[in-house]
Amino acid sequence: MTDRTTYVTLAGVRRRGWTDAMVRDLLGTPDVQGRDPRRWSLAPVRLYLLARVETVERTPEFTRTAALCRSRASAAGVHAERRRAAVLTAIRAEPIEVPRLPGPELERRAVRHRHLLGARSPGPDPTAARAGSPDPAAARAGSPDPAAARAGSPDPAAARAGSPDPAAARAGSPDPAAARAGSPKPAAARAGSPKPAAARAGSPSGALVRWQVSYLRHALSRYDSLLDGLYGETGRGEAERLLRRRLYEAIASVYPSLAGECLRRIAVEG
Repeated sequence: MTDRTTYVTLAGVRRRGWTDAMVRDLLGTPDVQGRDPRRWSLAPVRLYLLARVETVERTPEFTRTAALCRSRASAAGVHAERRRAAVLTAIRAEPIEVPRLPGPELERRAVRHRHLLGARSPGPDPTAARAGSPDPAAARAGSPDPAAARAGSPDPAAARAGSPDPAAARAGSPDPAAARAGSPKPAAARAGSPKPAAARAGSPSGALVRWQVSYLRHALSRYDSLLDGLYGETGRGEAERLLRRRLYEAIASVYPSLAGECLRRIAVEG
């Protein structure tokens, strides 16, 4: 069993300012290597003698290597910052060209885009549906006996005897011509019905507006290439927020009726 005051793990060496390249070049093979009995892991445990690590840290070679690594890290940070600033500048200066479509055409494309997205999304798990359904055998066991059900049903002849005379029923029914004369004209009924586009826009509430904004955002996905070359949460996250805001603002300026949904997405998505 190893003593924690005698050995240091690879993570502990990294916390002392070592990089993986420095560990490989200056320390080489671990002094102890194996599996941790306390937890399962694919990677083996690597332990280094603390005294050997401290001895290497006092050498001039370690000092030169550490200074070189810090210099490279600083240069990489400067390059990343320059790249981030260049991307943000390009996003601010890039003209956003939103496709200008007539209202019915935009609605048609938005609905089609929505249906395509729905077709790509996976449906409910059939096994889960079957798991929640009752057992057929249990259902059959709990169902009434067909013979008993037929025994308790009324006599068909008696039922026919008590039914009204069809001729009398037809005599008491209203005249079809009179019924048609009193019914509203189809043209008048259509004239009073709401327009299909307006009905779609209001049912469900705001659904068509959301679909239109989603379609237009998809049509502007070519501008996502402005983010190429940005890595890391800090730089890329800021650039993504700026690009989203610019795209939604451009959509709102071309389609004022969609401005509310665009502002909502800017507030939600950042």
